[in-house]
Amino acid sequence: MNLRKFNTLILAGAFILVSHQVMAHGVKCGDITVAHPYSTPTIGSVTTGSVYFMNIMNNGKELDQLIDARADVSSSVEMHQMSLENNIMRMRAVSEVKLPPGYEVVFKHGQANGFHLMLINLKKPLKVGGKFPITLKFKRAGDCMAEVWVEEPKLEMHQH
Repeated sequence: MNLRKFNTLILAGAFILVSHQVMAHGVKCGDITVAHPYSTPTIGSVTTGSVYFMNIMNNGKELDQLIDARADVSSSVEMHQMSLENNIMRMRAVSEVKLPPGYEVVFKHGQANGFHLMLINLKKPLKVGGKFPITLKFKRAGDCMAEVWVEEPKLEMHQH
């Protein structure tokens, strides 16, 4: 086998392995796909944390809504919307996140305009390498359990 074919096979194998890992870290719930649930580690005695996703995608033909979330690692979970207004980052609690058909909703860390879940009154610190379950409640798709990975933040500021 020549070196070019060997390198192509190695790259193809690596792609399949990485693709499998990315696909394995997400969840499909009805028509909703939640990609890469993650949290960032907490610092010191901070008692709040955040949960993010690469995205939440509605692959269906009807509107759905994220209406609640809960996790055993905290007393409660709130949905928050971030917005950049006059160069000031604002955060406000919301009662739902609309998921229009064929639309991707952003829940990324560092997103200037997007959403995240706020973990209120953490029962213990979140440490890199840790994992915990979270239950997402959708109006149409119902309850959906996902595994959240605690990872170092990869800050990517995007303004929309």
